[in-house]
Amino acid sequence: MKLQFAMDTLSTEAALELAAAAAPYVDILELGTPLIKSAGLSVITAVKRAHPDKIVLADLKTMDAGELEAEIAFAAGADLVTVLGSAGDSTIIGAVKAAKKHGGGIVVDLIGVADKPTRAKQVVGLGAEFVEMHAGLDEQAEAGFTFETLLRDGEASGVPFSVAGGVNSSSIAAVQESGARIAVAGSAIYSAPDVGAAAAALRAAIV
Repeated sequence: MKLQFAMDTLSTEAALELAAAAAPYVDILELGTPLIKSAGLSVITAVKRAHPDKIVLADLKTMDAGELEAEIAFAAGADLVTVLGSAGDSTIIGAVKAAKKHGGGIVVDLIGVADKPTRAKQVVGLGAEFVEMHAGLDEQAEAGFTFETLLRDGEASGVPFSVAGGVNSSSIAAVQESGARIAVAGSAIYSAPDVGAAAAALRAAIV
């Protein structure tokens, strides 16, 4: 199982600092949606130049204009780009077209999708590389949310998936047991006093 670091910061300088500390222990560097909105597409180029050996994921959460938005992110240096699962099929198909042109991949984020297993099968059929079983910060704060639901949805989907939203040193073993291809950790790393040590601890927990 790979480890993905979701960098939810707001400046290129902060992203580069976080990436430098965590890079020895992670496989994928994710540039969060607020970061790209704040710093612009240039942050993708900066991080990829600094870490050419890492997979760089641009978390655009595209909802429309799939081919166009994916195109500009891949051109900036992204290896993977996210599209929302609630987007129309034509949006996902367009993004996949751009990914094939650049040798990249499309990840479909299922945040807000009620029936995640069913939609996961559909979008992989449309050409997505994998799906992300994702509960956002707002959803995690809602009454009744359980992390286990994400894992069950991933297992039920029968397609390659990542898990995001509550991955930490206490839950990462369960993520691996669920069969996830990728564990996505954000605040468990970037909010830690020592970013490198936090990333190393998560890496060590992956068997």
